[in-house]
Amino acid sequence: MRGSTDPTGPPVPPDPPPEPPPGRIVAWLGRFGPLAVAYAVFQALVGLLPESLFGDAARYSLAVVSGVGTGACAWLAGALLRARAAARGQGPEDGEGGEDGDGSGDGAGDGLDGVPSPRGPRTAAAPSAAAAAPGPGRPGPLPGLSAASYATLADRLTVFDDPLRGRLTGWPHDLDEQPTPIRPTATGTAYGLHIALELGAPDGRLRASELVETLWRLRLPEGGWAARSQGVVGRPEVTALVLGALARAGADPQRLAAEAERCTARFSRELEPAGVEMTHVVTTVLRGLLRAAPESPALPILRDALVDGAVTDPARGHRRCWGARLTPLRGRAVTPSSVHTAQAVVALDRAARLFGEDANARASREEGVRWLLSCPGPAHDGCEDLESSHDTVRRPHPVDASRHEVLSVRHFASAWVMRALLTPGAVATAADEGQEAAWQELLSGAAASVWRQQEGGIWSWDGGDLAYPMWMTYQGLSALRAHAVWMYQPGT
Repeated sequence: MRGSTDPTGPPVPPDPPPEPPPGRIVAWLGRFGPLAVAYAVFQALVGLLPESLFGDAARYSLAVVSGVGTGACAWLAGALLRARAAARGQGPEDGEGGEDGDGSGDGAGDGLDGVPSPRGPRTAAAPSAAAAAPGPGRPGPLPGLSAASYATLADRLTVFDDPLRGRLTGWPHDLDEQPTPIRPTATGTAYGLHIALELGAPDGRLRASELVETLWRLRLPEGGWAARSQGVVGRPEVTALVLGALARAGADPQRLAAEAERCTARFSRELEPAGVEMTHVVTTVLRGLLRAAPESPALPILRDALVDGAVTDPARGHRRCWGARLTPLRGRAVTPSSVHTAQAVVALDRAARLFGEDANARASREEGVRWLLSCPGPAHDGCEDLESSHDTVRRPHPVDASRHEVLSVRHFASAWVMRALLTPGAVATAADEGQEAAWQELLSGAAASVWRQQEGGIWSWDGGDLAYPMWMTYQGLSALRAHAVWMYQPGT
């Protein structure tokens, strides 16, 4: 092990009105005049106290004590005013990411082997709003958060000598897996590569070339990649994830195209009946191929299958949206889902920018955006649409036909909603229909929800073991950074 182990931050409520500046007399007294104040009080009391008050010694003693006490109070008042002024943005330590400088602003302790402890629920609209709100000329909290994320990932990077595949450098699925060293997995390493590329890898602790080589070494003998729980057959959603990360890192296009062709050849209703019916699987494959094989003939087919799988929601004006499945299961109706609608909007928007869209695809994509904007929740940083969820992908076991291969997939809802709302198509739809206020409100709530679920730049899934999945940190970081880029205004 090396070491041990889809504005410039999330939106916050409007800044409160500035406090009135400290009185000049009080500030002067606090900074320069404690001795003068003490002497003035002493002289006044000596002149005012009656001489009959237990003699001169008692009178002078009382005056001395009162003068010293008043001078100390004046000094403390001045110090307090100076400290409050520094906290409003005039001190050199401001904008470094919270009390302990780790980018979290929450001050919670570390958990297992340095992985930040999960934070509890918060009721404020945005956590640490005072610390997170950047002032003029001050950085927001995102640089500190990014630095903390990078430091944890570098600390948790694993080097494992596999007797069959050689030297593997990467991460397991989760950051708190024990004992060490842990054998890197394709899923964990692919998301780690995405994070390294997202953060720009400011030093040599995370080398994209080593991560790329590890992913190629983890390729299964018959092609493709699979999750650790899936066995020896490549699965389309994991293969597409890895191919997307490799393409982003600049891997050989011909090699990527060959793997993409194998992936699409196997992704059929005959060979993958479970996968082709799942919104998560289809959108993941579509996004991965858009990066790795932009000329693949399978892309329009996948896009059309996604469009055909939309459903209408009577509760939201019969707008089109998506659920977990593209086809109903045993005649049961598909339940609309914000996570899957957001995934579909992201995938359709990227496809439209690459090879265009017909009228039906455009209408479905725009309807999905309208469905998201019609969220009825009263407080969008904690509404039902932002509640994370999970899918179960059940397939026949590739070796033992009497068993099933079960993959549990968790979804970071608020991050997906952010990514969907930040697509160019969603922005255009909101502007064309005068929904900018609803768009901004939902985006701000989703960003606050994303921010609230991290600690020290690492996102945690509440409850159970393996609470620090690599995918969640990637999705949280990428959503916040996309929001920061979108909100950037030169000169402000």
